[in-house]
Amino acid sequence: MAKKKYYVVWKGVTPGIYSSWEECQIQISGVQALYKAFSTLEEAERAYSSPAHEYIGRDTKNSVPSNATQRDIIKNALAVDAACSGNPGMMEYRGVFIGTGEEIFHFGPIYGTNNIGEFLAIVHGLALLKQKNIDLPIYSDSRNALLWIKQKSCKTKLPRDEKSEQLFEYINRAEKWLRENSFSTELLKWETDKWGEIPADFGRK
Repeated sequence: MAKKKYYVVWKGVTPGIYSSWEECQIQISGVQALYKAFSTLEEAERAYSSPAHEYIGRDTKNSVPSNATQRDIIKNALAVDAACSGNPGMMEYRGVFIGTGEEIFHFGPIYGTNNIGEFLAIVHGLALLKQKNIDLPIYSDSRNALLWIKQKSCKTKLPRDEKSEQLFEYINRAEKWLRENSFSTELLKWETDKWGEIPADFGRK
């Protein structure tokens, strides 16, 4: 479970301190915003009483890599990634908001492959954003998964058997969602060679 965080919005719909990501997101969606997450209310209050430039741009854990420029990476975006212990093996995936490092969703572990996890993570992100009517781009570092999304089909070679049956039920559900739903979400390739590991990376390499 993600730790409790407090969100300072210096510039947005209504500037202030918010105690949940959902409240913060309402204030920053669709506008040029300045905001950042803090671990304690005291830190957030201190930051809110100070100029935003004293805090925005500082390197923090799970934030945008320091070698990436503001022009390179869209911070108001979702990053997704998967990890697998063995391939196939126990797989999990998650989505992280780039601007704050906040984990938005997490699924698994379940028996599968890394590519399947990357595919399911993108679909999970697409479905969540559409459900909440939020317009954010999604970054993935998997060319295969991005291609599968375009094709609306998970082209895995993993055998469907007793061990993988549950996973294939999720795959079928994801493919069905892609066939039956339109979306305007921009899907972007995370350039690992240029920017370092994607913010949703599990850090197991």
